[in-house]
Amino acid sequence: MTTDVPRLSGATLGRIAPGVHIGARRPDAAVGIVHLGIGAFHRAHQAVYTEEAMAAEGVGHWGICGVTQRSRAVVDQLGPQDGFYGVLEGSDDGVSVRVVGSVLEVVPAGEQPELVQSRIADEAVRVVTLTVTEKGYRRDPSGRLDLRDAGVQADLAGAAPPITAIGRLVRGLQERNRRHGASITVLSCDNLVGNGEVVRGLVADFCAALPSAEGEPLREWVASSVSFPSSMVDRIVPAATDDDRAQARQLLGVRDDGLVVAEPFRQWVIEDDFAGPVPAWHRAGATLTADVAPYEAVKLRLLNATHSLLAYTGALAGYTTIAEAMRDDRLSAAATALMAQDALPTLTRPDDLDLADYQQSVLARFANPVLRHRTTQVAMDGSQKLPVRLLGTVRDRLRAGAEPRWAALAVAAWMVYVARERDALGRPLPLDDPLADRLRSAAAGPESGLVERMLAVEEVFDPELRDSTVFRGLIAEGVKELLVTR
Repeated sequence: MTTDVPRLSGATLGRIAPGVHIGARRPDAAVGIVHLGIGAFHRAHQAVYTEEAMAAEGVGHWGICGVTQRSRAVVDQLGPQDGFYGVLEGSDDGVSVRVVGSVLEVVPAGEQPELVQSRIADEAVRVVTLTVTEKGYRRDPSGRLDLRDAGVQADLAGAAPPITAIGRLVRGLQERNRRHGASITVLSCDNLVGNGEVVRGLVADFCAALPSAEGEPLREWVASSVSFPSSMVDRIVPAATDDDRAQARQLLGVRDDGLVVAEPFRQWVIEDDFAGPVPAWHRAGATLTADVAPYEAVKLRLLNATHSLLAYTGALAGYTTIAEAMRDDRLSAAATALMAQDALPTLTRPDDLDLADYQQSVLARFANPVLRHRTTQVAMDGSQKLPVRLLGTVRDRLRAGAEPRWAALAVAAWMVYVARERDALGRPLPLDDPLADRLRSAAAGPESGLVERMLAVEEVFDPELRDSTVFRGLIAEGVKELLVTR
C-alpha cells in the first residue's frame, strides 16, 4: 500500500485534483437515514442517490449512518476518511471518479450495538434502509423468519445485543416506540421478490415470537407507524482491486482506502409508500411508482438470471470475469437465449421500459471490460439466488407447457460448479454459500446421480420442480453437456 500520498478525508478535500466532483457537506449535515449493511453496493448506489437528492433539495439532514453487520472493514476504511470515499466509474468511453460525502458515520454493530439501537430510535432519523443480501434475512424454506436459527433465537431472548439484521431492526424500532413513537420508513434494497413485504413479514414474525405482553403492542405500533415500501435496485458493483485504487489515486491526487467501483448505469425504482418524509430521491433519477413488481421481475429474470448463467458457465470454463465470459460466443449466445426465449415470455412490461432495448443494454453492460466483475463473486450464495432469479421463470414456463432450456442450463451449471470444485484450468472454485456443507454433501457421489441428489435439496427446489420430468431432463442434458465440454 502506498502511504506517502495523503489520504482522502475532510481535511484533504482541497488537495483533490481539479475537475473531480466532490460531495461537499452542508453546514446543516445531520443523520437522517440508518443503513444496515454498508457494503460497496450501498455506497455506489443509495448513498449516491441520497447525496444528489440533498443537493437538489438544498438540505443536509439526510446524512447516512452506515451500520456494518459483521466485519469492521468499512469502519477502518471510512472512519479515518471522515466518511468520504470515491466511486470509480468505467466504460469503453473512459474512467472517471467522484467523491461522495453523504455517509456521516459508520458504526460496527458488533462493537456498538447500543449506538445502532439509539440511531434507529432517534426522532431525526426517518428512514432505515437495508442491503444485507438474501441470506442476511434468515428465512426458512417457506420464506418466514427462521425461528430455528441460533442468531434469531438469541435475538428473541434479548439477553445480549442483537446479532441479526431483523433483530437489530426490531430492537431499534422497539426503542423508538418506547421513546416517542414517531413514524419511520423501512426500505429494503436487496434482490428479493416483494422485498418490502418480505421485511414487513419478518418483522411481524419476530414480534409474534416475543412474549405477547411485549410483542403485541410492538406489532400494533409497527402496523400503524412503520411503512415497508418495496424497491428495485440496479448497478453492477464489482470488488475494487489494487489496480482500481491506483487508478483512483492518479485521478484524485489522494489515496482512497474506501474506494468502490461501479458501472455508469444505475437504476432505483421505489414504491411510493412512505410513513413520513424521505429524501427527494426522484430528483436524483429514482422512479417512484405504485407497483414495483413489473420492474423487479424484469431485473431479476433478465439481468440477474443471465448474470448467474454467465457466472457459473464462465467460471467452469476458466474465465475470471463476466466480460471474459461474454467474449465466448457460445456463452453470450446462451445469455441472449435465456432472456429472449425463457424469461421474456413470463414478464409484464413496465410502461416506460422497452424490453428489447433493455436486453441489449444488459448484454452491453456485462461486456464492459473495465468492470472486471469476477465470475466467482457473482456465483456466491447460489442457494439463495437461484430461487429468486431463475426458478420462477422455470416454474412459469413449465406451467405454460414450454421447455425452459436455458434457465435449466444455468441451474445445471450451478450444480456442476458445486460438484466439480475446479474450473477447466484446474483452479479451485470457491463455494461461498450459507448451505455450503449441505450442497457439498448432496453433490458428493457418482456424477450419474448428481441431478437427483441436488434436486433433493429442499431449501432450493420445491416439490413442483423436483417432480417435473421435463425440468429434470433439461438439467440432466445441461449437466452432461457441461461435463463433456470441460
